[in-house]
Amino acid sequence: MPDIGVRELKARASEIVRNVRDARARYTITYRGKPVGVLIPLEQPAPESLTGDEGSAASAWDELVRLGEEIGRGWQLPSTGSELLSERRSYPLTDPASMPLTKAR
Repeated sequence: MPDIGVRELKARASEIVRNVRDARARYTITYRGKPVGVLIPLEQPAPESLTGDEGSAASAWDELVRLGEEIGRGWQLPSTGSELLSERRSYPLTDPASMPLTKAR
């Protein structure tokens, strides 16, 4: 299995992925000369959840909606999630301790 540095991988990504797909090539990816990963072909086709087709995107969105509703049923703060996010945006990112958890009403 040949070694390939991250810079070379970046420069030749399309060619290398094509070799993995077509020639079933395998590569050891290195960073500063040390192995950090392996690029190998999949033995079986990717499951539907990883293919990025519309069906899996729709089911992922449905799952997010379901989780949002579940969180909403158990929400106990006087502020809504949207209000908390809006408040968070008005405070500097460097000092999260200064942000209140709820808005005074």
